[in-house]
Amino acid sequence: MADHIGDQQKESTEASLMDKITEKFHDHDSSSSSSSDDDSHHEKSSSTTKIYRLFGREKPVHKVLGGGKPADVFLWRDKKISGGVLGVATAVWVLFELVEYHLLTLVCHVLIFALAILFLWSNASTFIKKSPPQIPEVEIPDDIVLGIASALTTEINRALSVLRDITSGRDLKKFLAAIAGLWVLSCVGSWCNFLTLFYISFVLLHTVPVLYEKYEDHIDPLAEKASAEFKKQYTVFDAKVLSKIPRGPLKDKKVA
Repeated sequence: MADHIGDQQKESTEASLMDKITEKFHDHDSSSSSSSDDDSHHEKSSSTTKIYRLFGREKPVHKVLGGGKPADVFLWRDKKISGGVLGVATAVWVLFELVEYHLLTLVCHVLIFALAILFLWSNASTFIKKSPPQIPEVEIPDDIVLGIASALTTEINRALSVLRDITSGRDLKKFLAAIAGLWVLSCVGSWCNFLTLFYISFVLLHTVPVLYEKYEDHIDPLAEKASAEFKKQYTVFDAKVLSKIPRGPLKDKKVA
């Protein structure tokens, strides 16, 4: 009888111990699942958090520059090609700006030099035993010309549309921005001629995008702060100055 009672107590003790172990495993699984849910929710919220990018861009810098080979040159994907293009542009600027060479004179001198070398080489090929290189036949495809014309037409129409919006008098902010941009451009034009301005723009196009792509994580937060400060100052300027400028009612002109 005593042995039977002892066996029952032993069985009840083992059952309670198994219940405790099961509860521990269940609590651990529930806590781990809740923590994994929290982590996934945190990752989802962090991934959906919108990061501020300069000028509100949503594409990579390579796509913003149009992609393809031009973007590769601007972003120095191939350092030899990018360095060669920048070196040629620098040589052209030095010739025309510092040496004060003229375009027509340069073209004529290059053609004279090339034709003289090829002519002498052709006549001396019997002695040299090596024929001169043949000038390849170059034909400009119609698709390239039509594509360039279409792109220029689109950009010109867009510029005309922007000018029409500015002169309509509906957007004072855009009008002031256009006036300020033209004034800055006129000041820069008075400091240097068109060739120097074009060369400076060309150098900036080959340096600024690649530096921005490399340090965009540091530049974008600063740009966000600057944009917020600019909007704040413009709001104050609008409230104190622009809102007090009297304006007449705007009427759309009817086109007959």
